[in-house]
Amino acid sequence: MTVKVTARGAERWKQGHPWIYRSDVAEEPDKKPGIVPVTDRKGKFLGQALYSPSSEIRLRLLTRGTEPIDAMWWTERIGAAARRRNGIGASAWRVVHAEGDGLPSLVIDKYSSFVVAQLLSAGLESAREAVVEGIKNALQPDGILLRNDAAVRRHEGLPSEVVLAFGQVPEVVEVVEDGVKYLAAPWSGQKTGAFLDQRENRALVGRHTKPGGRALDLFTYHGSFALHLARHAKEVVAVDESTEALARGAENARLNGIGNIEWREANAFDLLRELERRREQFDTIALDPPAFAKTKANLERAVAGYKEVNLRAMKILAEGGVLFTSSCSYHVSRDVFNAMLADAARDSGRRIQFVAATGASADHPELLNVPETGYLKGVLLRAVM
Repeated sequence: MTVKVTARGAERWKQGHPWIYRSDVAEEPDKKPGIVPVTDRKGKFLGQALYSPSSEIRLRLLTRGTEPIDAMWWTERIGAAARRRNGIGASAWRVVHAEGDGLPSLVIDKYSSFVVAQLLSAGLESAREAVVEGIKNALQPDGILLRNDAAVRRHEGLPSEVVLAFGQVPEVVEVVEDGVKYLAAPWSGQKTGAFLDQRENRALVGRHTKPGGRALDLFTYHGSFALHLARHAKEVVAVDESTEALARGAENARLNGIGNIEWREANAFDLLRELERRREQFDTIALDPPAFAKTKANLERAVAGYKEVNLRAMKILAEGGVLFTSSCSYHVSRDVFNAMLADAARDSGRRIQFVAATGASADHPELLNVPETGYLKGVLLRAVM
């Protein structure tokens, strides 16, 4: 089956964006998901793509060539992505970052000798066998787990499932980053078991933590930022609403022989108000909230939420202290995020110095012509006299 697209659809590929939407598909004779050749209305060949007949994103470009898309093709592409990441120096890292690596809707993370992958489109799901074979050939793992439980699969007409595709993958894997150990949960943790995209930011905040000072980690989850803070600060308060997450965080602290973290179950918004009321101060604050804007419709409310937590964090930041703040909401652009921080700084009455802007870790590459790959924004700030 060949799918034909409009001139506007063809232009998107020409400009380097791999997606063609339903509105730009001219002909789709057989609505069966798979890997299909794509042409323009005149029959000019444009490439081969993943085809998802139930999705607004109908086509995702794989290659402009006519080569067979088989297990060997996946082996070569996955292997090339892995080689680009040589020298990361962590035992948990992203091997394939979907569109960022030219393999749309495919996510592959490596936890020690185990692989956790996500197949996020119907077109890719149709090639599951070849993709798994490609992972085995390229990475030689002890096990492959498919975390196909991401919400986006619903839009593709796909089931939510967690499936062992090869070998064995344990419930918990110990990983090391920048000298800090923590337990990832491949079967049940957020994303594929841990937040690998913040790895470099955690190390950055660790380096800027005031020795002997007081630190605060809001939305701590399993304590990933708190562990880095605790190596330098005298005391750390790690906050989350989830009892289960805090228990895993405490387990991670024990794993590192760290005893200076107070694990506090609380709503971050409520706690910030309380800390401000009590005039408490912290020398280092890490603020890593969940995505407040899941859709564009939630943008205004999300920005208000980001402003409130950042404003209150700025008010309890000690003089000379540093605040690392981030947003993983794609719909909150970097410009919008920076403008929100400027508003918060003005309202705080503090002089807030910009130190650095960051994104996701290097193994989560961002493509300039595919803005969807640049979802994570981080900013390091300092309160000055």
